Amino acid sequence: MDLRKLKKLIDLVQESGIGEIEITEGEEKVRISRQGPPGPVMMAAPSMQHVALGAAPTQGPGGAAAAEAVPAAAPAEPKGHTLKSPMVGTFYRAPSPGAPSFVEVGQSVSKGQTLCIIEAMKLLNEIESDVAGTVKAILVENGQPVEYGQPLFLIE
Repeated sequence: MDLRKLKKLIDLVQESGIGEIEITEGEEKVRISRQGPPGPVMMAAPSMQHVALGAAPTQGPGGAAAAEAVPAAAPAEPKGHTLKSPMVGTFYRAPSPGAPSFVEVGQSVSKGQTLCIIEAMKLLNEIESDVAGTVKAILVENGQPVEYGQPLFLIE
């Protein structure tokens, strides 16, 4: 199954509002599932946890009020460039299970540098940075399924 057919299937799922579609062509099998609103919530939840954990040790008994105030500011649009997934697949930070990650938070990257791999239909697709800068956040966990257009990295 070629990339054009996959894109048409993704568009079909998005336009029709169905939750999931599975297509089998010979030995190839594709499942496209739609996850509406939970996507952004998953992205925002780790930042809120990191902020709350960082704020809790420095605060005394009034820490609860400070922790409530900080997440209210978290939904603001993050500064920098958001690199989004060009396809549906499984996100991998390293070329193989024992190898070091392609990039870490705080690392400088150049345009065209490989940041991760997305496995789709048993094909490993290297995802390259489209801007130069510093990796501020990795928004997906290793081995997690990703959707088309889902934010993967924040580069500033």
